[in-house]
Amino acid sequence: MKEFIGTGVALITPFKADFSIDFNALSNIVEHQISNGTDYLVVLGTTGESATLSKEEKRAVMDCIIEANNSRVPLVLGIGGNNTLAVAEEFQNTNLEGFSALLSVSPYYNKPNQEGIYRHYQYLAERSPLPIIIYNVPGRTGSNMTAETQLRLAQLPQIIATKEASGNLEQVMQIIAQKPDDFLVISGDDALTFPMMAAGASGVISVINHAFPLEFSGMVRACLNGNWNEARTLHYKTMPAALQIFADGSPGGIKTMLNEMGLCETTVRPPLYQVNASVEATLRSMVKK
Repeated sequence: MKEFIGTGVALITPFKADFSIDFNALSNIVEHQISNGTDYLVVLGTTGESATLSKEEKRAVMDCIIEANNSRVPLVLGIGGNNTLAVAEEFQNTNLEGFSALLSVSPYYNKPNQEGIYRHYQYLAERSPLPIIIYNVPGRTGSNMTAETQLRLAQLPQIIATKEASGNLEQVMQIIAQKPDDFLVISGDDALTFPMMAAGASGVISVINHAFPLEFSGMVRACLNGNWNEARTLHYKTMPAALQIFADGSPGGIKTMLNEMGLCETTVRPPLYQVNASVEATLRSMVKK
């Protein structure tokens, strides 16, 4: 799926001080991303605080982004969970018009074994109306999806890519070395995107790209074009901020940077809370003036 080679951004959901969704800010963020080189948008992932949105709010966010995007870049919708049957039902009952693929996180909290993870995705793949990007993020789910399991899943026609956020470069390289040619390995870790792409990854689904879309997507593009010196320079330019936005919780960190840029409030929904004063000061200082 060539449309997912390059830089995707895991969009935040901006809130007003009263915790209501700020749709004007969301539209402006979409415009800021597209006009500065982002290749595709990922909607209602973890960074979008989807766990705290009602069904009606999710639909309103989807509609807002579809309208703001106006068919300019591909859209990916996050639908995942730890109830396989419920996720499959949501796949089938959601109006997916305007979306090109689904991003579905490995089951969290339940901590299934590898066969359970495989069968979870196999069940979804057999029932999904759109291609699926699997998502391995052990820091959030409590379990790692091994290279062997991801390579098994790569054989299923409906599964087109993995978003790999294990932080384990050895595992990433095992997947890249053995995957089918048309299966994409996408970085889920901003700070490791450069070494992952040097190893053969196809791009990133990024958070820091909110604040540095020209530089970060430029780094990814330079990697894809084999311009490694340029890519290395941009990597080290954006890496400090890519690390700092996670220093006291996400997406509080990136919302602080976007607030300094005048794009949204810093509000996150409970149980999340805004970053501490020290991290906030550092993040604000990193924003280009």
